[in-house]
Amino acid sequence: MLQIRPSCEHCNKQLPYNASDAMICTFECTFCKECVDDILLKVCPNCGGGFEKRPIRPEHLLQKYPASTITVHKPINVALHQQKIKAL
Repeated sequence: MLQIRPSCEHCNKQLPYNASDAMICTFECTFCKECVDDILLKVCPNCGGGFEKRPIRPEHLLQKYPASTITVHKPINVALHQQKIKAL
């Protein structure tokens, strides 16, 4: 089951369970769409994979399957990340 993390790992923007701009990679690294498109250039800085829109957990399932409350905030070194992408 997806963790549904509460915020963007880079900018710490809040991404509640029903956020339409939450993006995840295959390892559930979670970023907002703005960071994915404009900063990460659609490449996960943690695993090197791509991103997909995070599904929205139906509200009626939140009591039994709550979204995560653990914030993962580790801003990336943008210049280094973009340099790595260009080297590929």
